[in-house]
Amino acid sequence: TLQNPAVVDYLMECVKYWIDEFDIDGLRLDVAYSLDHNFMRRLRSYTQELKPDFALIGEVLFGDYNIIVNDEMLHSCTNYECYKGLYSSFNSMNMFEIAHSLHRQFGSDQWCIYRGKHLMTFVDNHDVTRLASILTNKKHIPLAYGLLMGMPGIPCLYYGSEWAEQGEKAPDNDYALRPCFEEPKPNELTEEIKKMIHVRTGSNALCHGSYRNVVLTNHQLIFERRTDDERMLVAINASDAPFTAHNGELGGTMTDLLTGNEIQMSGQLEMPPYSVQYLK
Repeated sequence: TLQNPAVVDYLMECVKYWIDEFDIDGLRLDVAYSLDHNFMRRLRSYTQELKPDFALIGEVLFGDYNIIVNDEMLHSCTNYECYKGLYSSFNSMNMFEIAHSLHRQFGSDQWCIYRGKHLMTFVDNHDVTRLASILTNKKHIPLAYGLLMGMPGIPCLYYGSEWAEQGEKAPDNDYALRPCFEEPKPNELTEEIKKMIHVRTGSNALCHGSYRNVVLTNHQLIFERRTDDERMLVAINASDAPFTAHNGELGGTMTDLLTGNEIQMSGQLEMPPYSVQYLK
């Protein structure tokens, strides 16, 4: 159908209507991996003429994201590779999994494949079991959000999950994932996520910086986000016990932006159990 010029012209007019009438700023394209590539090129050039900062984000479940996320097609897509790593690293108590995915995608090595791109990151959405249901240890919920807000990408929150709402995907329908809430149910997790969002939106390094693993064990991960003007360390301890991380780069005085506490480091960092630290 998308090979038919009349169909494509009609769809472009539909997009123009939504921009003209409702001033929308972007589109999320369902099953984008199945769309005709020429259609996506036409959509990109057309919307850019109408609104230069118009965003195109595609649902992509697998494969090489570079094929459709580039200067001619989509601006971003769903990062399902890191979605899987975000929860299974905690369930298997193996932080090497998410650290490997993040380095493979955004590290400094020549072969890292998505460096400089801003993929859409998430811990759950309307198609998958909610984080509060899929994590074995519920104390890992805020840690997963700590990773989400600290790693490269565009972090997305699914409604209700900021309250640790549960919901399991069923084989025949997704209704359990998409409930109607009578009213908001904010709690301690909501406040923790708000703090993380505040730190991220105020940090050039977290929004745009490079990625590099600094300390990595089965239960702990410390990585660096860096720009020319800012360096941030994100430290996660998934263990129920405190941990002392040792590395020559852990030096000087840094501030934990989540607590406001100053931390003196001389080659080591004290990591409380079940903790997230954003150190600047």
